[in-house]
Amino acid sequence: MAETRITVNNNGPLRIEGEITLQDAAGKAFGLGGRTVISLCRCGYSENKPFCDGSHNRQGFQSACEARDLPPPKPKV
Repeated sequence: MAETRITVNNNGPLRIEGEITLQDAAGKAFGLGGRTVISLCRCGYSENKPFCDGSHNRQGFQSACEARDLPPPKPKV
């Protein structure tokens, strides 16, 4: 299986590239029409959630994220 890459775009969506399966909360898969690249809304303004429709540009959404290391997960008790 090819590596899946997720890019957090500054002031924009999450871009996902690779083999993708996207499901709703009930486990039903979205039909992606064979796409290997999608963008998911991060601003909350999209009319086509969970997909990005460019609304972040019209609404002036701003959010810059720099990569960082997360601490190790806490042990499960």
